[in-house]
Amino acid sequence: MRKDYIAAAEPADHETEFVEKYWTAVWEQEGGPQGQLDRIPHRDEYRVMAPYMAQLPKGARVMDGGCGLGDWTLYFARQGFSVAGLDLSRQTVEQLQARFPEAEFVDGDIRRTSFPDASFDAYFSWGVFEHFESGLQDCVHEAFRVVKPGGLLFVSVPLDNLRHAVLGSLARPRSAVSNLRFYQWRLTRAELARELEIGGFEVIEVLPINKRQGVLRSLHHEFGLRYEWLLTKGLSVLLAPLIPGSLIAHMVIAVARKPPNKAQHAGPGQ
Repeated sequence: MRKDYIAAAEPADHETEFVEKYWTAVWEQEGGPQGQLDRIPHRDEYRVMAPYMAQLPKGARVMDGGCGLGDWTLYFARQGFSVAGLDLSRQTVEQLQARFPEAEFVDGDIRRTSFPDASFDAYFSWGVFEHFESGLQDCVHEAFRVVKPGGLLFVSVPLDNLRHAVLGSLARPRSAVSNLRFYQWRLTRAELARELEIGGFEVIEVLPINKRQGVLRSLHHEFGLRYEWLLTKGLSVLLAPLIPGSLIAHMVIAVARKPPNKAQHAGPGQ
């Protein structure tokens, strides 16, 4: 597992406060909740999870852990599932509740939710578990608690791909910057599988995803091409299918299952 850091205006903020402030600002810069659902069926995450979701009955209870702008919560709610979107950003959740009263949005911390044990048939979380410096286990154990025996877990985190491994070993040490703070963990496929297994889940598959985003980032960071240039976008479309996911993919997704007839998992040493 590799740590990424970020410059922060208020590096002394408690981690939970920092995460809430940071993502509230990101969502505000993106214009707040818009209900942009048309892109979801084209997302790599959806292509992985769709066959599993199709096996669930209509009305199945589903959790969106770290729902952000709420698009995924809305999408699955309109597909007939009973979905709860949870996010640490109270401001964003208030906006979602006001704009989309037909859906369920709750503010809270995915490490300590208010949901009862075995509440959900499925739980998905995109790019959230990695943002706590103590590691993924608090998120994994809480997911295990709220998922029903036999229920599904879908998790994506940043992939520590070969590009990062090579560039990380070649990078020169940076001069000390006083306002750097922890931002996220980056994991290999094996490390993500191990984290879920430690938390009690049975891992079904682990796949690299978001190759085009990884190519875009490489073109920008290694070659200085701006994200918005047509050249950059065109090259990413051409190159992404040709490069192995282990080398360039931006994220990794895992599909796991809580073993049937299994109660809450005992923590390490218990």
